[in-house]
Amino acid sequence: MSEKPYFCDGVDKAPQRSLFNALGLTREEMEKPLVGIVSSYNEIVPGHMNIDKLVEAVKLGVAMAGGTPIVFPAIAVCDGIAMGHQGMKYSLVTRDLIADSTECMALAHHFDALVMIPNCDKNVPGLLMAAARVNVPTVFVSGGPMLAGHVKGQKRSLSSMFEAVGSYDAGKMTLEDVEEFENKVCPTCGSCSGMYTANSMNCLTEVLGMGLRGNGTIPAVYSERLKLAKHAGMQVMELYRKNIRPRDIMTEKAFLNALTVDMALGCSTNSMLHLPAIAHECGIDLNLDVANEISARTPNVCHLAPAGHTYMEDLNEAGGVYAVMNELAEAGVLNTDCMTVTGKTVAENIKGCINKDPEVIRPLDNPYSKTGGIAVLRGNIAPDSCVVKRSAVAPEMLVHEGPARVFDSEEDAIAAIRGGKINAGDVVVIRYEGPKGGPGMREMLNPTSAIAGMGLGSSVALITDGRFSGATRGASIGHVSPEAAVGGPIALVEEGDIIAIDIPANTINVKVSDEELAARKAKWQPREPRITTGYLARYASLVTSANTGAILRQG
Repeated sequence: MSEKPYFCDGVDKAPQRSLFNALGLTREEMEKPLVGIVSSYNEIVPGHMNIDKLVEAVKLGVAMAGGTPIVFPAIAVCDGIAMGHQGMKYSLVTRDLIADSTECMALAHHFDALVMIPNCDKNVPGLLMAAARVNVPTVFVSGGPMLAGHVKGQKRSLSSMFEAVGSYDAGKMTLEDVEEFENKVCPTCGSCSGMYTANSMNCLTEVLGMGLRGNGTIPAVYSERLKLAKHAGMQVMELYRKNIRPRDIMTEKAFLNALTVDMALGCSTNSMLHLPAIAHECGIDLNLDVANEISARTPNVCHLAPAGHTYMEDLNEAGGVYAVMNELAEAGVLNTDCMTVTGKTVAENIKGCINKDPEVIRPLDNPYSKTGGIAVLRGNIAPDSCVVKRSAVAPEMLVHEGPARVFDSEEDAIAAIRGGKINAGDVVVIRYEGPKGGPGMREMLNPTSAIAGMGLGSSVALITDGRFSGATRGASIGHVSPEAAVGGPIALVEEGDIIAIDIPANTINVKVSDEELAARKAKWQPREPRITTGYLARYASLVTSANTGAILRQG
């Protein structure tokens, strides 16, 4: 980039420089590019408690490479702490708050470049959305994943903890057992150790080209992550000099790569909300119909928790995201000419990145399945689509028919599950929990964990217009669109209706005639909003359907 930093010269910028003097900046610092360090550090989210150390490392990297680093904050919610109460209504909605506030800070202060330091769940896509909007040279470095816990000689993670509660409710585990899980499943700082939403999005940040190698997999407590942060600070200055910007990197081909690796890794279903929303900010319409096309040609090669018994540290040792990408490139299913924050193409980045552990990353000729880890389903209950993490579904539940057990809130469903009122073969329907109806589209980890903990994971399905945690496993089908709050067909399902699920065929239907559904629709009345004040009410008035990424309408 040939031009000088925005504030460094000219009488007309003297008022701004006077305020930089108030910050203690020297003239030498004013003459260098001003690099915003977006810190998601806080003391309530375990995945963020180490970010203050990474901020200092990034600042050092920026300074070493000739920039002036300036820190400003971004918020983050811990989905695990927010789970199962009103707090979960505030998780997804923070994605837009993060994007909006970061856009405001970055553009109001005219930063020349940015380094984003996210880690958990909505914090990562929110900052990727902001990066696309602001579109100045930007590098991401995440806080990193937690190490797995160890309970009774086995590696464990947060999903094991939620399922332990279900096992206790079913009389299959003692209180002492639950307390042992409580004290051991989350042994370090970092984003929870399975392929949950945070780790999914941090891995996909690498695939999109916005993070350096290891962004998604180097554990939070490894010193290697501090080195990664320094390199991120140095690399943003290289991007500044070459004028490489987020929209040069996050192209349509890059998003197709992200969907491809998503299928191979078996990422959280929440990626099906976030990738379209990020693409939208880049001016790209990422239609989820393409997901099944990509799945059909992309084998699922990883079964990290909750789908299996390997964890992020294992993926890191096996070669990380680049090793997976290299195998996919050799199979011809990856676009390798995309630009990345390294200043090099995908092909250059992944060259020589071999799979070091075929038990963690299955070879393409021996995958867990020949199709990808996520499936998009359609049918008369979800004409605009719904989503399931296919790789975490028991084989016997890939095709299932059963009677609907209908609940109009998560709380009612949990009470029935824990009360022993759900039987093998049932299909639990939880509705009025979508983006608008919730509002906020809560995650349903509590009910799915209760089902799994009670031993019903291979015989009970759950469908919802809400969403699921990346820690959810089983025949859990979310993002049903249109949602119940706008009169979607899920609002018309009645207790005892037979629901037919065929994941290999990508279909889901309630076995009720079109005439009967039309009669029910004629009688349907919208519900009164659950929340009528504050940010959630404003969010509910603007949010669109899950199949569009739950983006907000403009005006």
